[in-house]
Amino acid sequence: MLVRARGLTKRFEDFTAVAGIDFDLYRGEAFGFLGPNGAGKSSTMRMIGCVSPPTSGELAILGLDPVRDGSAIRARLGVVPQEDTLDVELTVRENLLVYGRYFGLPRKVIRERTAALLDFVQLADRAADKVDPLSGGLKRRLTIARSLINEPEILILDEPTTGLDPQARHVVWDRLFRLKQRGVTLILTTHYMDEAEQLCDRLVVMDHGRFAAEGSPRDLIARYCSPEVLELRFDPELHEQAGDKLKDFPAERAELLADRILLYVTDGDEALAAVRETGLEPLTSLVRRGTLEDVFLHLTGRRLED
Repeated sequence: MLVRARGLTKRFEDFTAVAGIDFDLYRGEAFGFLGPNGAGKSSTMRMIGCVSPPTSGELAILGLDPVRDGSAIRARLGVVPQEDTLDVELTVRENLLVYGRYFGLPRKVIRERTAALLDFVQLADRAADKVDPLSGGLKRRLTIARSLINEPEILILDEPTTGLDPQARHVVWDRLFRLKQRGVTLILTTHYMDEAEQLCDRLVVMDHGRFAAEGSPRDLIARYCSPEVLELRFDPELHEQAGDKLKDFPAERAELLADRILLYVTDGDEALAAVRETGLEPLTSLVRRGTLEDVFLHLTGRRLED
């Protein structure tokens, strides 16, 4: 067990950001914190990263106390912050060389690791380029490479692909998956349910500083969502009227959102035919499988981006 928390709490004066959570993290797994802004994800990550002491409760990281042994723990962690903090005036290679010195690594070791890491994140051909003109996706890959210079046992990632286009996100996912295969433990926060499904072995849904649910993505979807979801969009002027009419529709549950109506059902096509039999004709309809966003909506009454 790499991380153990019992009753972990973080308060800021009268505000409780993390309200007594328990969890265990194991070597080589990817563990995710899923939730909206203000749910307590980042506060939890900062405590794990030994940059914010717990207010109360127990927290052990790599068998050490983060308050007493913070420096020793940080030397064995890698951190990918939400915002890139690269030195844009330096080259790609120089960013890694300088960062390696923070850990007191010998220059020869830093050079060897830098070459290997740039190859790993597919930036070897950009090693001599300045950082400033690089795209967001390339900067993110460089930030990940930099976080690995000390060969960390745990890699903490705060919203690792926010702002990236889909292709760049998939490249980052591939590198993170390969790290997990090498035995690196990943701890990440994300707003993206597809990212959590792709990367996480286990995750928790956080809301108001507490865990609303915990399990694998597949388990959570099976536990809290129907096999299929029917998404309906109506003319904005008829939206609420349609919602009232579908309130008693025979579904596991119905959600009236600002822009669409979600019906949680066993058979989406059959449900769509039944909706039309009521006299309603949606502008668009979509039958899809349940996702982690549906799980979150069910547990908290909010969408992930709220």
